[in-house]
Amino acid sequence: QVQLVESGGGLVQAGGSLRLSCAASVRTFSRYAMGWFRQAPGKEREFVAGINWTGGNTDYADSVKGRFTISRDNAKNTVYLQIYSLKPEDTAVYFCAATLSRTVVVDPNEYDYWGQGTQVTVSS
Repeated sequence: QVQLVESGGGLVQAGGSLRLSCAASVRTFSRYAMGWFRQAPGKEREFVAGINWTGGNTDYADSVKGRFTISRDNAKNTVYLQIYSLKPEDTAVYFCAATLSRTVVVDPNEYDYWGQGTQVTVSS
């Protein structure tokens, strides 16, 4: 069983930055691919960013490329999402997810564990 706890969300003005964190309670964190997803009101959950088990490979949704950076610290069992140049359309609940995989995973259906989410609200 893997427990994931996100933090770092909040209310920011457009153009601002945030760093989201996701702490995992599992001894073998380095065996898991990690992902960040988001869900805005009335919309489906969408992939934002993913990272493989070593942190050497990443993937991003086209809508966030160049503004979002995913990283991980396996010694701290934590994955991060650095967000720059926030836009009002980035407003959503952000979730992290984990699955046993060596590669980056984009499909949310392939993730086995999810956090409770952290709210990001961007004001214009």
